[in-house]
Amino acid sequence: NLHGLKLKKGKSIREKMKEAGVLEDYLSKIKHQAAGKHHFREGFVVYESITSHLDSSYFGEISIGDPPQNFTVLFDTGSSNLWVPSTYCHTLACFNHVKFKPRMSSTFITNGRSYNLSYGSGTLTVLLGYDTLRVSSPSITVTNQEFGLSENEPTQPFYYADFDGILGMAYPSLAVGGTPTVLQGMLEQNQLAQPIFSFYFSRHPTYYYGGELILGGVDPQLYRGDIAWAPVTQELYWQLQGDSRVSCGPLKLMWHLQSMVLWACQGRMTHHIWGYLSIWRLPSGNLLFTLSLQYAVDCKEIKNMPPIIFVINGNQLPLHPSSYVLNNNGYCTLGIEVTYLPSQNGQPLWILGDVFLKEYYTIFDMENNLVGFARSV
Repeated sequence: NLHGLKLKKGKSIREKMKEAGVLEDYLSKIKHQAAGKHHFREGFVVYESITSHLDSSYFGEISIGDPPQNFTVLFDTGSSNLWVPSTYCHTLACFNHVKFKPRMSSTFITNGRSYNLSYGSGTLTVLLGYDTLRVSSPSITVTNQEFGLSENEPTQPFYYADFDGILGMAYPSLAVGGTPTVLQGMLEQNQLAQPIFSFYFSRHPTYYYGGELILGGVDPQLYRGDIAWAPVTQELYWQLQGDSRVSCGPLKLMWHLQSMVLWACQGRMTHHIWGYLSIWRLPSGNLLFTLSLQYAVDCKEIKNMPPIIFVINGNQLPLHPSSYVLNNNGYCTLGIEVTYLPSQNGQPLWILGDVFLKEYYTIFDMENNLVGFARSV
């Protein structure tokens, strides 16, 4: 059986922080903090800069407890922990979101253990709890699912998030504290037909419909043609390697696939692409952090720009300028931003986000350690 969960699309954290006038200071602070962080740490304790969530604005609903308490969560393939705000939290970010009330659930238990989820913006402290989780209400029910109840949350950026918490969908080895993931719970309690999930992102998203998360398999109505498969290189992130490369005209670059955020690529690689596409950087005031820079293009020249072709495991996946250029009422910017996240082997790290995923229905097969791509309908 397939379980489809509708995804909503709201304003990104970046947009809301910019409107509030706090984005510049926040990104400046993150630049200096991130300089000393490593994306991969011994023992799989991962320090992941929360800036990777700034442009993530696709979210859905789950419930925890009995009777159910509803939450909006970000489904994140770049982490493995589930957490939601709770009544134990008294920081500003928690007061701006729905909070889990342990005393209102007849099935909640805790052993009193806490752990930290560290991000570039600060540390999120959560209390470990166990309760009934419902997804795709109520077709998937997992009893005694471990999850985190936030005890404090950094005001920036969580105060500005449209989602309450995060549901990680990466491999169990990435889970901080060694807690069983939601996908593990679903599989162990026979809630999924297969250890597979897939994402469909609408090319014209609205708040009420941004796409779909399919749990337990693939939906052939959401893609056309054949599925191009590629092996996962490490059971940690959804990371691909091998003969993968990205070409833009005569340019060929190595890359890796990681989590679902706005399409980003390693800094020194981007400068070559910028020159080839003949784009220019917009003035950014006092912004210091590279992720804050925007690159503009002449909207009239979009039709003359080349496709960027990803070659994954021998399969060519082109991305045309109509996809990677964002046209906002005649104001055109590139849907690519710079990131300086280090990889384990020192090769450039690329992150494929919604710019890519709107074009390609993406399948995550945890049983066979494969990622599949097919043209979205």
